[in-house]
Amino acid sequence: MSTGVATFIAIDGPVGSGKTAAGRMLAARLGHMFLDTGVMYRAITYLALQKNLSLGDAQVLTQLASKVQMELVGDPGEECRVIVNAGDVTHNLRSPEVERSVSAVSAVPGVRKVLVRLQQEAAAKGQIVMVGRDIGTVVMSGAGLKIYLDASVEVRARRRHDQLLESGAEIAYETVLKDLRRRDELDSTRDVAPLKPAGDAVILTTDDLGLEGVVDRLESLARGVPQKGDN
Repeated sequence: MSTGVATFIAIDGPVGSGKTAAGRMLAARLGHMFLDTGVMYRAITYLALQKNLSLGDAQVLTQLASKVQMELVGDPGEECRVIVNAGDVTHNLRSPEVERSVSAVSAVPGVRKVLVRLQQEAAAKGQIVMVGRDIGTVVMSGAGLKIYLDASVEVRARRRHDQLLESGAEIAYETVLKDLRRRDELDSTRDVAPLKPAGDAVILTTDDLGLEGVVDRLESLARGVPQKGDN
């Protein structure tokens, strides 16, 4: 990678790998914008559940995504608030119901087409850290720095379980673990943009790394100073 700070940084990884927290902190350190693309799919999922739409009807979900007015609001390094049809839905997007359903919605080609276009429009504004599951492979395939964060499913389930408990949700760890394994299977085997590292991505396993340690590694890479252990 050339010297200087990478302008476009793509971070992919499965649920609970730490990509959102690390990406947000990295963006704050670099002064970049930050976008967790997962919230966009969660917003469509939330709306579909609210409207009692069939999550198995690809045409209906595509129409929903095509008609929705979605705005992402936030300063560099902040979690974007999601404004849908003039209403802030941010605090509704991490519920267990949305958690269980979002993989099915995000697998719909028409939904992905609509949201990928919006994501690429955001990336075109420059200096951005974008996280998701197909950022390095599809959305920003030309990004100067691509990262794939990973961790064991048990560690990721514990992290997600803690997040849900902090948000006030009452759910057993075993339920989160089961849901995570199902989501991993859905995300990695879907026909459109399956979850996988980009061929030129740096793969970083986060099981034994705290958040600060992960971000330190990412910042070094973003500034062109790779460290031992990056693959």
